[in-house]
Amino acid sequence: MGKVLDAGAIARFHRDGVYAPVRVASKDDMLGMRARLEAREAEHGGPLKGPLRYKSHLLFKWLAEFIRSPRVLDPVEDILGPNIMVWSTDWWLKEANSPSYVSWHQDSQYWGLDSTKLITLWVALSPANVTSGCMRYLLGSHLGPDLPHRETYHDDNMLTRGQEITEGIDEAKAVNVELDPGEGSIFAFRIAHASHPNRSADRRIGLAIRFIPPDARQIRSDHDSAALVRGVDTHGHFELEPEPECDFDPEAVEFHRWSEEERRKILYHGTDWETHRT
Repeated sequence: MGKVLDAGAIARFHRDGVYAPVRVASKDDMLGMRARLEAREAEHGGPLKGPLRYKSHLLFKWLAEFIRSPRVLDPVEDILGPNIMVWSTDWWLKEANSPSYVSWHQDSQYWGLDSTKLITLWVALSPANVTSGCMRYLLGSHLGPDLPHRETYHDDNMLTRGQEITEGIDEAKAVNVELDPGEGSIFAFRIAHASHPNRSADRRIGLAIRFIPPDARQIRSDHDSAALVRGVDTHGHFELEPEPECDFDPEAVEFHRWSEEERRKILYHGTDWETHRT
């Protein structure tokens, strides 16, 4: 029995590769986070882009606090154990009536992490439903072989390389996971997942928090970082990230700049990385 997830829920996660919904915040909490996010976007002249979308727990104090909150970490501990690190936070923003989509892919093929224990908690700040382009999963695909991918660099594809699985996806078996604000889905590192464009009149705002245990390793770079958010770092494989004392804390901003450069090297490993710098 876990703190949040019972034995049946944990078994379901390991069988299907995804567990949802799990409530990690109230709707009012999400309205407040959305307001803070959109206030920052207004200051920067539009939706978060480029480096601001990644590891922004180093830039926003309120986000650094959120990823350390017990409601977020308790269900993660039920799966990973007591020592927890955040490898990344990523914003997935689909504007109203936007063509942006996410093709079928497996995260495990691009992140350079050797751990099979990595999990993502995808949190909805606005309604995530079929109309707005909610997450879609191929249940059980995390237990099978790596699926072949190709890179498209399609303008509307939200992935770094526009990577997409070329075979092995049965759309008839895909499951849509709809979430209300404050709810999340927990999914496994190797599960095949995707999402359609947002056809609704509101933004679809999602936050993906990537959790790893301390024994994970980065194999595509000699340098990588993570935030220790619960327990202890038992292995020292990652440079520990500072917790910002305020929004755009200078020390954390400088660390974010360095970590973003390293992240690009990892994500574009095997490509002409310089042509994809933005």
